[in-house]
Amino acid sequence: MKPKVNGEELVEALVVWFGSQKRDLPWRRGGPGARDGYAALVSEAMLQQTQVSRVIEKFERFIARFPNISSLALASEDDVLSAWAGLGYYRRARHLHAAARRVAESYEGIVPRRVEDLLTLPGVGRYTAGAIASIAYNQPAGIVDGNVSRVLLRIFARPGSADDKLTIVWAWAKAEELAAAAGKRVGSFNEAMMELGATVCTPGPAPACERCPAYKLCGARKAGLTATIPSPKARARVQARRWLTLVVTDSRGRVLVGRRSADGLWARLWQTPTLEHASGEGPESHTVQAWLNNPEREGPLKGIAFTYVGECTRTLTHRKITFAIYTGRAAAASRALKGAITCTGKGEEFQGEQRRWADEAEILTLGMSNAQLAVLAQWRNGRA
Repeated sequence: MKPKVNGEELVEALVVWFGSQKRDLPWRRGGPGARDGYAALVSEAMLQQTQVSRVIEKFERFIARFPNISSLALASEDDVLSAWAGLGYYRRARHLHAAARRVAESYEGIVPRRVEDLLTLPGVGRYTAGAIASIAYNQPAGIVDGNVSRVLLRIFARPGSADDKLTIVWAWAKAEELAAAAGKRVGSFNEAMMELGATVCTPGPAPACERCPAYKLCGARKAGLTATIPSPKARARVQARRWLTLVVTDSRGRVLVGRRSADGLWARLWQTPTLEHASGEGPESHTVQAWLNNPEREGPLKGIAFTYVGECTRTLTHRKITFAIYTGRAAAASRALKGAITCTGKGEEFQGEQRRWADEAEILTLGMSNAQLAVLAQWRNGRA
C-alpha cells in the first residue's frame, strides 16, 4: 500500500528546514521571490550537469563580467565561451547567450515571469522554466530534476527507475501538486526539494535519513526501501580514445589555434590542431609516425620538425581521451594558416577551422575546453 503523505505537512517541514539549513550560495542571496531573474537564468544554466562547487567558482565572475541581460546579449560568442571555460557542456553557454539576446529583443531586457514565456528561450526546458518562475518570481510552478525525482520517489515509496517514462509523468504531476500546496512559499519549497536531494536524500544505498525533515513522512524509510528506491542506473561504458594534438609556434612564440566545427564535442571552441581519428591505434601508429617524422610532408605544416612533448588525459562522462602532444616551429607563419591539415590524404583531417596565431594573453580570452588548457599546460611544462 502506497503511503498517504499530507502535502501541506510536507511543505511546512521542508520550508522550515530549508530556512535554517540551506547552504549560502551566491545566487541565493535575496530570498525566493526577491531575486533577479537574470541571476536565476545564469545560475540554472550553469547548474545543469555541473557540481555546485564548480559553479560557485564561476558564477560571481561571470556576473561581474556580464552584469545584466544587455551586457551578455551584446557580448561576442568568444567572450561568453571564455567566461564559461571550466564548466563544460559548452552548448549551455551558447544557449544562455542566445536566451539573453531573445530576452533583450522580445521581453524588453527583463527575464519573463511566466513558464510559457520562459519556455520560448533557447536552452530553457520545463525544469529550468519552473525553477526560474518559482524561485525568482514565486510563480506556482513545479520542478523535477534528478534530486527532486529521487526525493519524491522515496517519500511516496514509488519503486522503479527515475528515467522511466511513466515515472517522469508521475513525478511532474506530483511536483505540480505540491507546488500548488506550497502557495506563496513555492520558491522556498522547490529549493528545499533540490537542497534535500543534494545534501541529505542523496543517491546510493545510505542517504542521511536521520537528518531529513521528512523523516516521519517518508514511505521508503518506513518500508526499509531507501537503498532500492529509485532503482540504480546502469553505468555507461567509458570509451577510451587516443588523439594527436600539435602545438605549432611561430618565430614570435605565438601558438597556432583553430576553431572546432559547429557540431559534436567542444563545438566551436578553440584548440591546437588535433587528429581525432588516426589510422591504426592512434598517434603511435606507423602511418601517423611516418607523417610526423617527415618535414617534407605536404600541406600547411610542410617543413616543420615535430618533437614529442608528453601526454595528458581528460575523463568526460562517456569518454576518456588521452592527448599525445607534439610541438614544432613554423618557419613561414602564413603557410600554416592556409589549407586543410591531413595526415594521409585519406580523410584523416585535423580538427581546427578558421586558424589563427594567438599569444599567451590572447589564448586566455579565447573559448577553450579544460582539455585544451591542460594540453597547453603540459606543453609549457615540457618545454621548460
